[in-house]
Amino acid sequence: MGMYGAIERYLRQREVDSESSSLSTWRYQLKLFAEWTEKIGIEQVGELRGYDIDDWYSMRASEVAPSTLEGEMWTLKMFVKFLERREAVSDGLADKVQIPDVDAEDRSSDEQWPTAEALTMLRYHRTTPESYATREHALLELQWTTGARLGGIRALDLRDVFIDDGYVHFRDRPDTGTGLKNDRAGERPVALPPSTATVLHDWLQNRPDMHDEYGRAPFLPSQRGRPTENTIRMWTYVATLPCKHSPCPHGNERTTCDFTTSKTASKCPSSRSPHPIRTGSISWQLDIGLPPWVVAERVNAGVDVIEEHYDKTPPRERMERRRRPFITDLEADLEDPNT
Repeated sequence: MGMYGAIERYLRQREVDSESSSLSTWRYQLKLFAEWTEKIGIEQVGELRGYDIDDWYSMRASEVAPSTLEGEMWTLKMFVKFLERREAVSDGLADKVQIPDVDAEDRSSDEQWPTAEALTMLRYHRTTPESYATREHALLELQWTTGARLGGIRALDLRDVFIDDGYVHFRDRPDTGTGLKNDRAGERPVALPPSTATVLHDWLQNRPDMHDEYGRAPFLPSQRGRPTENTIRMWTYVATLPCKHSPCPHGNERTTCDFTTSKTASKCPSSRSPHPIRTGSISWQLDIGLPPWVVAERVNAGVDVIEEHYDKTPPRERMERRRRPFITDLEADLEDPNT
């Protein structure tokens, strides 16, 4: 079986249970691998050996970021498993595909959680009784709709969440363990969509009555009081496991997968840490029409940073966005006062 033909067979099989965006990513990743095997003289998949896969790993490790390598090698592993089931390669070859052990901090800082994935996950939590208004659900709602940093989410007390008025207020309290990144300049109220406010209201019915060592009541407490940043990262990875609502994009079974616990969920290539949720949220807020200066205030970042790194809107649409709120005032100033 030729390499390119095998790849197409594999992707056709995955069409039934996979998003088109995932299929496009896998096609691109496997195309790179096929082009490389072609260069080194491998024409049939049956010619693949463990040392070939090791060579590919070493070469890609020198060219891409650890998080990118992790995703590529998982894709290759699932492809080789498919070939084993078809008896196109020797048994056990998939076990020789090395997956890098990537820490959360080593994941690409440019990684963004795609809007489609985020909204699918939020819909799952909102419509699934066992997940609705849980701690992980409330956390994910806050992360996505506010775009706040991890430290800001951790700092929220019960007194900072104004559900009836539809907003949360991030406050700098360094003396009691929750300083914000930009100190007092990071303090700000941030409006919530009504659907998120409803989830947070319902979370309060489930929230354990816990206080931290300073007597403050964290909005999202752990079993010991206020969670550490690492604990919030763990909650986030668990909350974003895609196998909660869809078949595993990496071909694993949820009941037997090693990456579904709070301690191992960070190893799932498709789970998300807080940072890509923040960056994805910023892009989403811009995409739905919020002006960059509004998003900048909400997420406590500079307008220049927002426009340079997150705003992908075409120049014409940027003009329309800028002029819509003010065009009437501009026209009024130009009118002849004597007419």
